Amino acid sequence: MMSKHKIMSVFGTRPEAIKMAPLVQALKRLAHVESLVCVTGQHRDMLDQVLNIFSIRPDVDLNIMRFDQDLTSITTRTLEGLAPVLSEYKPELVLVHGDTTTSVSAALAAFYQKIPVAHVEAGLRSMDPYSPYPEEMNRCLISRLAQLHFAPTAANADNLRRENVLGLISVTGNTVIDALMTTVYDTYEFQHEFLRSFDFDSGPTILLTAHRRENFGQPIVSICRAVRRLVEDHPGLRVIYPVHPNPQIQQPVRQELADIEHLYLIEPLDVQEMHNLMDRCSFVMTDSGGLQEEAPALGKPVLVLRTETERPEAVVAGTVEIAGVEEEGIYQAAHALLTDRDKFRRMATAVNPYGDGRACERILGCIETWLGS
Repeated sequence: MMSKHKIMSVFGTRPEAIKMAPLVQALKRLAHVESLVCVTGQHRDMLDQVLNIFSIRPDVDLNIMRFDQDLTSITTRTLEGLAPVLSEYKPELVLVHGDTTTSVSAALAAFYQKIPVAHVEAGLRSMDPYSPYPEEMNRCLISRLAQLHFAPTAANADNLRRENVLGLISVTGNTVIDALMTTVYDTYEFQHEFLRSFDFDSGPTILLTAHRRENFGQPIVSICRAVRRLVEDHPGLRVIYPVHPNPQIQQPVRQELADIEHLYLIEPLDVQEMHNLMDRCSFVMTDSGGLQEEAPALGKPVLVLRTETERPEAVVAGTVEIAGVEEEGIYQAAHALLTDRDKFRRMATAVNPYGDGRACERILGCIETWLGS
């Protein structure tokens, strides 16, 4: 019997897990591939929620998360944890995703053992090494280490060609659209008690998320103050904010937004609850990268709470608008969506540039061609 090709997927955060889950499931359906999963546990509870929803059981769990961990400790524990794992399992290919510290550390660990790396969601660039931080530089470093580059869009592939990266570059779409097709449906019933009883038909509802490292300090305060003004100035408007557990987010958010009528601070949601909340809200305000891809697939306009985005094709397509991190700019951008029906309709009906839900199919085709060669 012919031996199977060993392919190891390494991820450690909730966003990575959401986008890698459909690819892991697709790999397991290939008879000639032994699909291995190693999680670092860079996020713990939030990662485990995704693994449970997609029924993924890791072959290896490094469980590196520590209280108040910093980038250096995440990097060193991942490198030290992966070294013996890669030596034992000897995969032919290591798959990493996106821009996390787990991903760049896993790519480096594989490179040290001369194992080829495939980068899922390759080629995104903001052109500012400190925004998003450290994600922008993580992506650039992975691109130098990888041999297979799976770019969501043609613009991402062009970025890689301009940088003269080595290896095969393929435009595949984004795997998050594949994931959405399995998590969102009209008859979904929320498990969260508040969301289960919430009347989404009684008025406009904004889904808010803000947690990025570069928004710590004054930016998160400005975001909160803009949102508070919106609720005060627009009777009937509701805002739902799943608040990240990081103390640098929790403290200013609770200080600025606690006990405000129609502004609901809830705990972080699992991926299926979040996707279906996104589907039922009016529009999204976020500093997240993934939501810029997910929400347009559901026909939801997105206001980006950052000064730039590594997803400029969404801005060009009209699904996303950069609102910035200043109070007045954020307020005016959201106010326009609440009052200008034509603008709302244009953003809600613009074509999502991130694909058709067949990204995993294209990635598998690329991997099989590479294995064959």
